[in-house]
Amino acid sequence: MENSLVRLAVVGPTYPFRGGIAHYTTLLVRYLRAAGHTTFFYSFTRQYPAWLFPGRSDRDPSSAPLRVDCEYLLDPMNPLTWWRLVRRVRADRPDLLLLQWWVPYWTPSLTVISSLLKRPPATKIAMICHNVLPHDGGGVIDRRLALTVLRRVDALLVHSDLDLYRARALLPQAKILKAFLPTYEPVVQEVTAAVSSSLRTEWQVPNHRRLLLFFGFVRPYKGLEYLIQAMAHVRAQIDAHLLVVGEIWGSLTYYQRYAAEFGVADAITFINRYVPNEELPPIFAAADVVVLPYISATQSGVAQLAFGFGKPVITTNVGGLPEVVQDGVNGLIVPPQDATALARAIVRYFQEDLGPILTANVQAATAERAESWPRLVAIITELARDLQGAVK
Repeated sequence: MENSLVRLAVVGPTYPFRGGIAHYTTLLVRYLRAAGHTTFFYSFTRQYPAWLFPGRSDRDPSSAPLRVDCEYLLDPMNPLTWWRLVRRVRADRPDLLLLQWWVPYWTPSLTVISSLLKRPPATKIAMICHNVLPHDGGGVIDRRLALTVLRRVDALLVHSDLDLYRARALLPQAKILKAFLPTYEPVVQEVTAAVSSSLRTEWQVPNHRRLLLFFGFVRPYKGLEYLIQAMAHVRAQIDAHLLVVGEIWGSLTYYQRYAAEFGVADAITFINRYVPNEELPPIFAAADVVVLPYISATQSGVAQLAFGFGKPVITTNVGGLPEVVQDGVNGLIVPPQDATALARAIVRYFQEDLGPILTANVQAATAERAESWPRLVAIITELARDLQGAVK
């Protein structure tokens, strides 16, 4: 049994859907299959109704998207598809079904699916928790919804200490495993767009300025306001420019006015849209450092993406970020919601010429990052064997 392969089933988003979790699911299935495990993959026909999704579209516009073979079966708004998925899982007879949890929206569909699959003959189920609770910590209702779903599965898999503690607080008797969030470096390796020398001209970024990159969806918990405040202090000492790249789930005008209030409107360029994969190389290549001033977090796919492009990260001491960004090694860590401390770290990065040292450390860790997906596969494989052994 030790060296035997297992049968696995995965439910989650993939192309044509966009975003970090779609990339995560796609890469997970690829690595599970590469390890030789029979892996069934069931994805969505629809994720969210248009009226509920805060962005312009949940579809990936990349001309070079991450793709993997799957069956599009599940619509979280259509209970008939929940039953269709249950029948398919029963027919495929996996040793372990991997569901995914990140927002309370999924409570109805995942509750029904897991409940039906727990009827004899029961299917073993593990829940991959990208966020046990919402980024703001969750209120009473959020905790109740999470508990409704998570208590129905056989094991939980989390990617940060914060989620480990939250999961234990909700379900102290549950089987909970932790694995570090794997790197998104395979995304980097699959895009081959050449670095654009005209990037700064196209986006009105002066060539002589140091370039800070804030990347990803702009949401309140990402703390962009504190980085804008910090820019006023940074600009007093360093000729720097901030590039904000990512779809703003809110008001662009608000952030533009906020920048004007602090007198840094001319030092910030907003690219308010989802960036396809082929545009990633020139964006990260142009940046001197990636800055993630999060107010709260469990983990960050953006940090892993930055490391894949060989870029150090300046971020905050929240959630699982200090587990991957090591202060003085591959980046700098500051307290959250502290614009002054953030500004000091940015100024220090340039004045002490930390870029070459931290970049060398990021690049030296390439082999370790390459093993992050195989390590996750090994954890899942062992979990499947353990749960099947418990049945026997």
